[in-house]
Amino acid sequence: MSANKVAVIIPTLNGGEVWLRCLDALRQQVPPPVYVLVVDSGSKDGTDVVALENGFDVLRLAKGTFDHGGTRQMAAERLAGFDVLVYLTQDAVLANPNALAQLVAPFADPRVGATYGCQLPRLGSGAIEAHARLFNYPPHSNKRTIADKARMGIKAAFTSNSFAAYRTEALMAVGGFPQSLILGEDMVVAARMLQAGWAIAYVAEAQVRHSHGYSVAQEFKRYFDIGVMHQDQAWILRDFGKPEGEGGRFVRSEIAYLIRHAPWLLPSAFVRTVAKYLGYKLGQHSSSLPLSIKRKLSMHRGFWDKRG
Repeated sequence: MSANKVAVIIPTLNGGEVWLRCLDALRQQVPPPVYVLVVDSGSKDGTDVVALENGFDVLRLAKGTFDHGGTRQMAAERLAGFDVLVYLTQDAVLANPNALAQLVAPFADPRVGATYGCQLPRLGSGAIEAHARLFNYPPHSNKRTIADKARMGIKAAFTSNSFAAYRTEALMAVGGFPQSLILGEDMVVAARMLQAGWAIAYVAEAQVRHSHGYSVAQEFKRYFDIGVMHQDQAWILRDFGKPEGEGGRFVRSEIAYLIRHAPWLLPSAFVRTVAKYLGYKLGQHSSSLPLSIKRKLSMHRGFWDKRG
């Protein structure tokens, strides 16, 4: 894939110190990205200014108008002349100078509609935070099609827009990113691509440093939002299977990992598992909850404000 046919898109809002490291890593890419569009949603800390100083284009949005799917789709439509669109988040730091080149390399196969890279734990992360990344991002690459659904279930449609790339033709062919979705726009597109006959490639060699040290309350809220998404996009669970089996595998893997590396964290992991389960189940039944309660239980209050 020719480098001049690849664009990088990064949504931002008050990126802080990690945003500076993200920019530094972008500048070190070989070959360097030809075009970077930063979509800023009202930063007050100079995030947008620093992007301009680095030679990147900045599209400024009114505060409160960001939409996980809608904003990314708007950027995709502006850059429809590029063959491949790479999406990063402002806190995903490319781990080596070849990360972007490796991420887009699988598009040499015309069947590949999307790729996503390996997310390594951020430096200094704890064992629980590190295990989550090691579980979801194994050391070996893979390429999957709809035929793998029977073996992998909902995991077949897993991807992450923290570090992913899309063939523009394939993205537009499946309707682009959905609007007004609390999160999971990347999974929706991946599932639609698989159903349309495209392949999804996981590129273990393309790496970023990206993880979060969530509190128990934040874990609850994050899984509440996942439950909301699965309620809104019920077809994914119907067509690809429910996530309980994958959740069970995660818990068993986490226990084994903590026994080896940090056994004193097992009680915390248990509490987090219960919080995630309760949050997810509440999210799946969010349609019966008052708006005021949904806002309190969610990590994305702005989503509920726009829904009214």
